[in-house]
Amino acid sequence: MQESFRLDILKVGEIATIRAIDDKVVPSKFFELGLLPGITIEIKHKAPFSGPIGIHIHNSNTLVAIRKSEAIHIFVSK
Repeated sequence: MQESFRLDILKVGEIATIRAIDDKVVPSKFFELGLLPGITIEIKHKAPFSGPIGIHIHNSNTLVAIRKSEAIHIFVSK
C-alpha cells in the first residue's frame, strides 16, 4: 500500500492521487469541483508565504486554487 501524506507537501509539477479528505474541515464546494478520493491531480502553482496552491484536476481538466489551511486536510499518494 502506498503511503499517504498531506497535499501541501507536494512540489510544483508533482502528480498524485487523492486518498482521503477530511470532509468536516474541507468545504463541500471542493467535492463539487471534482476533488474526490481516487482522482489524479497535479500541482501547478504554489504561492509564497503559505499562499494558495493551484491544482489541476486531471479527469475534469479543471484548475482550482485552494488555501494551504485547507490543503493540509487532503491526503494524497504519489
